[in-house]
Amino acid sequence: MPRTMPTRRPNILIIITDDLAWGDLASHGNPFTRTPHLDALRNQSVRLERHCSGPLCTPARASLMTGRYAFRTRAFDTYLGRSMLDPGEVTLAEILRGEGYRTGIFGKWHLGDCHPMRAIDKGFEEALVHNGGGLRQPANPTPNDGYFNPDLMHNGQVERSTGYCTDIFSDAAIRFIQQNRAVPFFAYLATNAPHSPFEVDERWVGHHRDQGLNETWARVYGMVENIDANVGRVLASLDEAGLARDTLVLFTSDHGPCGSASHGGQIRFNAGLRGIKGSLYEGGIRVPCFWRWPAALSGNGSTDRVTSPIDVLPTIAAACGGPLPADRVIDGVDLLPLLRDPTRQDSWPDRPLLMQWHRGDHPVRYRNAGVITQRHKLYRPHEDKPEELYDLSADPGEQTNLAPQHPQIAASLRRLYDAWFDDVSATRGPSNYDPPRIHVGSPRENPVRLTRQDWRVVGPDGWTDQHLGFWEIFVAHPGAYRLLVRVPPAPNDQALHLRCGSTSRAQSVPAGAGESWFEGIALHAGEARLESWIEADGRHAGVRGIEVWH
Repeated sequence: MPRTMPTRRPNILIIITDDLAWGDLASHGNPFTRTPHLDALRNQSVRLERHCSGPLCTPARASLMTGRYAFRTRAFDTYLGRSMLDPGEVTLAEILRGEGYRTGIFGKWHLGDCHPMRAIDKGFEEALVHNGGGLRQPANPTPNDGYFNPDLMHNGQVERSTGYCTDIFSDAAIRFIQQNRAVPFFAYLATNAPHSPFEVDERWVGHHRDQGLNETWARVYGMVENIDANVGRVLASLDEAGLARDTLVLFTSDHGPCGSASHGGQIRFNAGLRGIKGSLYEGGIRVPCFWRWPAALSGNGSTDRVTSPIDVLPTIAAACGGPLPADRVIDGVDLLPLLRDPTRQDSWPDRPLLMQWHRGDHPVRYRNAGVITQRHKLYRPHEDKPEELYDLSADPGEQTNLAPQHPQIAASLRRLYDAWFDDVSATRGPSNYDPPRIHVGSPRENPVRLTRQDWRVVGPDGWTDQHLGFWEIFVAHPGAYRLLVRVPPAPNDQALHLRCGSTSRAQSVPAGAGESWFEGIALHAGEARLESWIEADGRHAGVRGIEVWH
């Protein structure tokens, strides 16, 4: 029986991992991992057994934070200016902060590194994060970007940290909980593990090698077990503070496993689910999703109704009494009635969930797109490939394509997709998929660090030294600026070019130098394109980043 809704507003703790698969937990049948804390949390929670996340990092997080399909938010891919949340979106953090909650994020934001898209611009008072999609990526503020002792961004400033990344972020979440035990809080712990590169202390790895696993899977599972230990520490901090009963805990992942499903002839265990991160097969999108709130939810329950990250915001807003924005479409639904009484799932309305992701500045109709209902999935891996239809109730491993036998079902689901694609693509009119502009010259951020994470490329996608790119910016105040351009060092002098609107400058970078200052660069107020490139030995190449000082 459902419990009576408590009058006290819950604290909120969301723990979201990066690339943790459905099959990574021992309680989901993995014969190699030891995940006692997550297994215990699972047994204390209402479990969403068909939670369809992803299919990639930014889209999942954009949907979780806004309650909207990622295609509405401008944050629909992971890099090259396509992972910045539109500043006009209303986030869960903003809603809860407006209701008097203290708000903190620890780990991965991946919805914009520069003003006005940073976590501290979008509702979080306390933020200890890495930039971009993860450590060891071009967005990090300094070259000290490993999983151990990385330089991180603390409330907008570069800060040296000590320890292993998942431990660091968990420590920060625990401190935040301890400091705010007397007031309602929203703690968002977003690990960048077990994403590659697979860096973790050897004490987590050796016993997996002893199991006969290759180095890749030994390290992946070591990272998973480190996450499990940290989840145990964070949950213990709630117990110690006397807050466990009145804290709504959500544990989940952003999508399925990264990389190939096979390394060195070994297949990564994923409970028989097909596919990996980036695909819309069940292995790429189905992830653990546990909801624990002892004051309102009975533990050890489950439902197989299809759910999505778009449902997180309306559900938590309902639990906390926070208002939903009335001036926009909220695509998700409030799951509280289902969470409070999972036995009502047979009367829960069926609804389609729509998903799509691929590289490119604009989504392409039918490319890696799917429609998921309670029973069926219509999946089209590419616009040039035929549709696939699966009966997930009978074939969760998606082995039998029923599209040729049931064209009418496929056609019905395709119509749903077409209507959805037209709708979400028109959210902001013709510019729906253009990136938000990074603000420079604002008192909120100085310097502004422009990296290859957010540049727009000239030519094929990429962020290597061989690519060329530019940044779409908004100059808040006109004036003379100082720009520090970072370049790949070269054995010979290089000609470095800088251009923004009508302002153009070139200067020489000495052999071996990795940066060069441009002084007194006149920037005019308003929208502009800032670009810089290297010319040497008859070749052109992109720079590694630009710091804009005002």
